[in-house]
Amino acid sequence: MPETTAPVRPRSLGSRFHGWLPTTIDTRIRVFAWLSFIAEVLIIGTGGAVRLSGSGLGCSQWPLCTPDSLVPTDAQGYHGVIEFGNRTMTGVVGLLALAVLILVWRIRRERRDLFVLAVVVLVGGVLPQAIIGGITVLTGLNPFIVGFHYTVSLLLVCATAAFLVRMNQPAGARTRVVPPWFAVLTHVTGLALAATIVFGVLTTGSGPHSGDADVKRHGFDATVMAHVHSWPGYILAGLVLLLAITAWMLRLNPKKWLLVLIVAIAVQVGVGVLQARNGLPEVLVGIHMVLAALSAAVYTVVVLRLKSPTGETDDAR
Repeated sequence: MPETTAPVRPRSLGSRFHGWLPTTIDTRIRVFAWLSFIAEVLIIGTGGAVRLSGSGLGCSQWPLCTPDSLVPTDAQGYHGVIEFGNRTMTGVVGLLALAVLILVWRIRRERRDLFVLAVVVLVGGVLPQAIIGGITVLTGLNPFIVGFHYTVSLLLVCATAAFLVRMNQPAGARTRVVPPWFAVLTHVTGLALAATIVFGVLTTGSGPHSGDADVKRHGFDATVMAHVHSWPGYILAGLVLLLAITAWMLRLNPKKWLLVLIVAIAVQVGVGVLQARNGLPEVLVGIHMVLAALSAAVYTVVVLRLKSPTGETDDAR
């Protein structure tokens, strides 16, 4: 009798999708990782536009825009459009973070670092950010919550920047490639950066850009806070300059990124001085907010360059 073969069952949709997922770092992961980083930067810009245009309560409710509508009505005017646009951007950020997490699913064991970063961005950042945004509206733009909202967004920019760095490096053990004192000084510089950002957030919370004309500020003297904000900023600039000079003299791994950080901080200082001398124009304040996030992202890259995958030399990069 002729042999018979069992019929081949068609693969389920879930199986086909699982088979489609990357098993290595490929173009799909790279593209969506970059899109996620860009989106995290852009949402800081759109969030700044909400605040600086006085549109913080353009949608008076959350998660709806008004008690009866998900989207803004004619009564909200352009303030409602700006606020709803930022909420829409939150959805884009969330979808991109979810896409990155799904794309690294099949390599989650061999690239645990990337999987953890993807989880942190989506579960530990984007989803809580949506809730914090709602609390911000429901508390009438409390300046401390608004500042916390911005700070979390900045940390998400750093996390997505870290993903970009690590996806271009092999998995496995990492070895410090700088002297211990240089690593310590780099982390001290991070403290100066963190202090600069925190005092910058408090300074903005004391200034005229509250997000709505009727919002009360937190009571700090804006002029005094501006000076306090500048002190760690100048210390930061000096430390970064010292690190860059040392790195180039000793030919240390992070030398190129330290130059990028010098440029970012120099521009940031220039914008800060310019906005202070011109009465805090909205455009410059917005640029200052975005540059702070980008400076923090570059610093994140510098920190990650303190170590390299075992066996990799500086010349190999």
